[in-house]
Amino acid sequence: MGQLFGTDGIRGEANRYPMDATMAFAVGQAVTHVLKKRNHRVRVIIGKDTRISGYMLESALESGVTSMGGVPYLVGVLPTPGIAYVTEGMRADAGFVVSASHNPYQDNGIKIFSGTGFKLSDQQEAEIEELVLGGNLPNMVPPPHDMGRAYRMEDALGRYIVFLKNTFPRSLSMEGLKVAMDAANGATYKVAPEAFTELGADLTVIHNTPDGLNINLDCGSQHTEDLRRTVVETGAAVGLAFDGDGDRLIAIDEKGNEITGDQILIICARMLKDEGKLKNDLLVSTIMSNMGLSVACREYGFRHHASKVGDRYVLEDMQRLGAVIGGEDSGHMIFLDHHTTGDGILTALQLIAAMLKTGRPLSELAGLMKVFPQKLVNVDVKSKPEVTAVPEIARVVSEVEAELKGQGRVLVRYSGTQNMCRVMVEGPTKELTEVCVHRVAEVVRAVIG
Repeated sequence: MGQLFGTDGIRGEANRYPMDATMAFAVGQAVTHVLKKRNHRVRVIIGKDTRISGYMLESALESGVTSMGGVPYLVGVLPTPGIAYVTEGMRADAGFVVSASHNPYQDNGIKIFSGTGFKLSDQQEAEIEELVLGGNLPNMVPPPHDMGRAYRMEDALGRYIVFLKNTFPRSLSMEGLKVAMDAANGATYKVAPEAFTELGADLTVIHNTPDGLNINLDCGSQHTEDLRRTVVETGAAVGLAFDGDGDRLIAIDEKGNEITGDQILIICARMLKDEGKLKNDLLVSTIMSNMGLSVACREYGFRHHASKVGDRYVLEDMQRLGAVIGGEDSGHMIFLDHHTTGDGILTALQLIAAMLKTGRPLSELAGLMKVFPQKLVNVDVKSKPEVTAVPEIARVVSEVEAELKGQGRVLVRYSGTQNMCRVMVEGPTKELTEVCVHRVAEVVRAVIG
């Protein structure tokens, strides 16, 4: 990744470099310049989540785009996948999302979608980064009569709701279905309740009063305690927890238990397989997926491919291998038949469709996958040599794997941002998993800690 762009756009603390108005202005200019073609005015969509810093960054992006002769359409607060959808539907050249996803309110970020609704390629990001950091943008602006003008797009929310409803089978109805929902005081606070109400759900919504500072605060996909309580109190059939920008879903079953992203993937892949829609009989997830996922895939007769961690890698592998469903255990799912990017509301609709089609409660469907006990230990390290090249670590890993007898696995990888080594073990029982993870972690600590 470059100096500015991480795995998911540009991120940082709001009002501080690189997440300040100066940077957003330059990014708006650079993107517009890169997308310029002869006899064509660049059009972009700009949307945001509910963070207080969104106003500043949205205005700065808008200024950057118009100063370079582009035409921005402001859609206001809309989930990330909603902005990708509107960008593609409007045949715009690009879409900007001002959001830091599941991070606290003081952080913010800028994500960029191409005109096709997919995230920008590494090459395009590198070109934009070069322009932003090169300092030559002020010399590239057009004369005053060629500046752009901005428009506010009033019907973006409605367009996105219609799109979402069209992904839910017409043969099914949510009438009388009790649904509890946590909007994380974020970008889904309006659109998700409206979509589910229009589909007939009997809805209870919590954390849908954003004030600019309470996004993701003890709520949403990272903190499901309130939602679990609400599900049990209201007798809901399902609880749906979104994150701040609406691209993730964590579900709660009718008993108040949290369902993992991996379990949702298996439930939805099984539904697609039963309908003959699981293209290439393939499910894509990441190397961090629970081992229970690959066991379930074998059991139900479809293949499993594990990608590097990060939704962009999941998507790349899905496109390369011809898969229609993929995702991460964190709740980030991609249904390529319906959308170009991860979408929490769309995932919730597919999960409810599976419940209604099978007539089985969510707690029972969750049992389609056995979640193997998993234990993660973080070890502080002084250096980061290639793990497989350290004989002591390689030896203990193969010894532990032999002990697990194919009923578990060992994953040793470094943190990308800290001097830390993550040791993760999955096994058939909690006790064996604990013993194994500490055995590996002690060797890592002794050798490179």
